[in-house]
Amino acid sequence: MSNPQKPSRSLAGIAGIVAVATLISKVFGLVRQQVIAAAFGVGPAFDAYSFAYVIPGFLLILLGGINGPFHSAIVSVLAKRDKSEAAPIVETITTLVGAILLVVSIFLILGAGFFIDLVGPELSQQARAIAISQLQIMAPMAILAGFIGIGFGTLNAADMYWLPSVSPLFSSITVIGGIAILALGLGESITAPENVLLGGKVLAWGTLAGAVLQWLVQLGAQWRSGLGKLRLRFNWKLPGVNEVLRVMGPASLSSGMLQINLYTDLYFASSIQGAAAAINYAGLLVQTPLGIISNVILVPLFPLFSRLAAPENWTELKARIRQGLFLTALTMLPLGALAIALAVPIVRVIYERGAFKSEASQLVASLLVAYGIGMFFYLGRDVLVRVFYALGDGNTPFRISIVNIFLNALLDYLLVSRFGAPGLVLATVGVNVTSTIALLWFLDRKLHGLPWREWGLPFLGLTAGSVLAGLASWGVSWGFQHLWSTQTLLLQLLQLSSAALVGLSVFALFAAQLKLPEVDIIVSRIRQKFVR
Repeated sequence: MSNPQKPSRSLAGIAGIVAVATLISKVFGLVRQQVIAAAFGVGPAFDAYSFAYVIPGFLLILLGGINGPFHSAIVSVLAKRDKSEAAPIVETITTLVGAILLVVSIFLILGAGFFIDLVGPELSQQARAIAISQLQIMAPMAILAGFIGIGFGTLNAADMYWLPSVSPLFSSITVIGGIAILALGLGESITAPENVLLGGKVLAWGTLAGAVLQWLVQLGAQWRSGLGKLRLRFNWKLPGVNEVLRVMGPASLSSGMLQINLYTDLYFASSIQGAAAAINYAGLLVQTPLGIISNVILVPLFPLFSRLAAPENWTELKARIRQGLFLTALTMLPLGALAIALAVPIVRVIYERGAFKSEASQLVASLLVAYGIGMFFYLGRDVLVRVFYALGDGNTPFRISIVNIFLNALLDYLLVSRFGAPGLVLATVGVNVTSTIALLWFLDRKLHGLPWREWGLPFLGLTAGSVLAGLASWGVSWGFQHLWSTQTLLLQLLQLSSAALVGLSVFALFAAQLKLPEVDIIVSRIRQKFVR
């Protein structure tokens, strides 16, 4: 196995590329969700889609997404090898994964009714029929998810970051285009009972078309770069193939455990009208900044984690782990505070129009508050999981995921009866907190100790700063509501932007006093972009 010198590109440079590309993709995703909200609200077409999308969407996001298990496995192996070795490994893995996921797709088509009944046992007959049709349409996304995930990992390992980060926008474009055509044809009757099934199918076909485009674009980049073609290859004895499978297997099973947690959540959500759709809307508001920041932090750091996996490099590895966690805290803690303090104005500005009424805003806002509580742990857990993958240990995250299945079910049972739909999100937050603590404990043992005091005190300081930021934002928002009783969209935007700016300024001033090197990284990056 060769171990060539990799192209020298700074973490800041990679992060900048990923940030811009992911921002573009996420903006399109947010616009897509606004179009869906205006067209369908929390009605049966989108509520059914929330259940039908569970399996294909999970596979696309987790297996096919950046930082998913396929991406992680490919990067962890190819980052240590010469580019000339990539094509045979990638083609062999693609052949194996494609065969397995083809069988999965067939099962989804034939057993669509069973799977919908499994995740939504209390759906109405209308919603059930729509969801079954949507799942059958989107079933081929199982195959596409595997191909996209492998392609993302291959391109990132070859120091190509722009295309993987920007390509998810194709799904948004096709869904928006489908709804636009439907709206032009049906007008205001788009939500009429006789058109609900048609609207549901448009959502499904648009989603599938976007996944196809996403795969074709990255496949072309792989061909042009000599990183593998769409070719059947059965060379199972290649050392790189075995290495990929050793990481990919446990990582995929670990991610699969998250799917069981989602099944559990939807089982409880099916008894609460509109809850699944509301979770989808609130989740996107969290996933938009989370996805951008996750890619900015994890994409450049993960190959570096892999190159520092040897024991003699563990001192530097710990420094990089700290960097990942504190960059997570510096971004996620204040954003979580703003999500809690400004949940209602955020939801009203983004979604409240067309079929999306004020009652839907209140429901989605309550879920956004719950999501805000755990935003740091969503990304902090992912940083730690990638460290284990880089160390060639996919089993520890997998074992933790198994425990989390039972913990999630217990928390769902306890919290839904008390808090309703927000209890589902709070259960997920509880699982993520537990996972983060467990991963840190196991990592402490694996790396022969972590500097807990050095990490813990600054983290508590950042937490205190985020609380102050949230209080400041809430105060400004409250003042706007009492000064202007009539809330036009312009005033809502002014209220939201002013409150957010004050909150972020308070956090920035507080964080600056802690004199963290990660703050300097962020500040220097901003200066490079805006100060000439």
